[in-house]
Amino acid sequence: MSDRVTLYGKPGCHLCDDARVIVAQVCAELGVTWSEIDITQDEQLFKEYGEQIPVTFVDGRQHDFWRVDPVRLKRALTS
Repeated sequence: MSDRVTLYGKPGCHLCDDARVIVAQVCAELGVTWSEIDITQDEQLFKEYGEQIPVTFVDGRQHDFWRVDPVRLKRALTS
């Protein structure tokens, strides 16, 4: 079973740090698994998402970028 939420980011990104906290809190509250991918480790991901990070995916589909709204994320995970 794959993680329901994936966070794409990179080290040293303060928006990624903020997003990580929100994703972790929401996922813990709902009992949902999540993972994080460092885009600096993949040239294609860096080209694709480098200007949008952090980028969140829910169930394999792009959900948000730049900021994570906890209410919107909860709604996506419970609908």
